[in-house]
Amino acid sequence: MPVSALPWLEQPWREILARRSMLPHALLFKGREGIGELDFVRKLAQSLACIQPVEQAACGHCQSCRWFAANSHPDYRELLPEVLRPEAPDSPSTSERKPSQQISVDDIRALEDFINLTSHQAGSKTIVIYPAETLNVSAANALLKSLEEPPPATRFMLVANRPSYLPATIISRCQQVALPTPSGDVAAAWLREQGVAEPALSLAQTGNAPLAALALDDSEFWHQRKTLLAGLATPRPDALSLAEQIREFPLPRVLGWLQRWTYDLLSAKSAAVVRYNPDFAKSLTQIAGRLSALDIARFHRSLVQQQRSVHHPLNARLYIEQLLIAYSALLSGEDFTFNHAR
Repeated sequence: MPVSALPWLEQPWREILARRSMLPHALLFKGREGIGELDFVRKLAQSLACIQPVEQAACGHCQSCRWFAANSHPDYRELLPEVLRPEAPDSPSTSERKPSQQISVDDIRALEDFINLTSHQAGSKTIVIYPAETLNVSAANALLKSLEEPPPATRFMLVANRPSYLPATIISRCQQVALPTPSGDVAAAWLREQGVAEPALSLAQTGNAPLAALALDDSEFWHQRKTLLAGLATPRPDALSLAEQIREFPLPRVLGWLQRWTYDLLSAKSAAVVRYNPDFAKSLTQIAGRLSALDIARFHRSLVQQQRSVHHPLNARLYIEQLLIAYSALLSGEDFTFNHAR
């Protein structure tokens, strides 16, 4: 069986393989995070390197495909920010500081030896950059030089979830490929095949991103979510008691749930629609009915601003308490200004 794309990506998969011999030196793949965009590009790189492709796609069993299966193909490189790399988090390189969330100019320069080497299979080499929008300014400028003066037998594949964050000079040097978000029915059917018990709810949590939804399929996530949201759904939540219950929960996860909860409050208020938390639709509608749309919007905006500090508060427990005290104040019609617990 040849390598294939995920069901909702079959059309761009067939289209790009049909012109595999005419692909340019730089491609920019645009798609929402969690729809399988990186999986798509990895399989494409494998198919382009395959020694005996079947219907233009990778055969899955030649020497080149075996190298890809072992993550050791000599003509393939991936460039990811340090935080996404598979190295163990307690290794010496990461134990004393937090991994970088950007791709740096040193990362780009480290590719020079690879670019200058002759390919092992008399074909082309492939460099995948993901997410491309994490290139910092210096890294983007260094990459631009390679895109403007393409090295021989080297193809760049950039994958971006937020392509508007990329410099226009980078975008203009790439041929763009849009990867579609699946319909709810297609995504739910695929998740059901993977054994996910409640695909619709998982998809709602991730904004209809199937691979992100699949990653949520663990009991701890759902238990933590239910604990927090059940507390938020009460008419008069006890902020300190709820903070004690969730004090060990990951802060980015807690903030994300609060952001989606308040988004649903605003949506229920203005459009009678609940997007992220359909299992709490009744509670959300009741709470939204007691609040003004302006106050909900201001509170939600404040939560979004908290994203800058959620990864490094000095006092995690106090940070959670302040978030929940502010939410309780919102429900009571009081001032909900955040006191930063950093």
